[in-house]
Amino acid sequence: MLRAWSNLVMLALESHQVVALRLMKLAAGGPASAAEMNLMTFEKLEALAHESGQILLGATHASVVKRYRKRVRSNRHRLLR
Repeated sequence: MLRAWSNLVMLALESHQVVALRLMKLAAGGPASAAEMNLMTFEKLEALAHESGQILLGATHASVVKRYRKRVRSNRHRLLR
């Protein structure tokens, strides 16, 4: 149970980093900003559909948080480049 909570806390911290990085990219404007907005929107809709389906099929909340963390980490790495 402690591991599930620590994953949830880490997801919150990592998500804040990604939000800050995305806001900086969006504030810069230009084509990269528009592309980031489209990517962000698509990713959120895709993740919502996928994880909702997984929960309906019996996935645990811990496994959903784990997959979200993986997505958030990959976004953070991409945005830091």
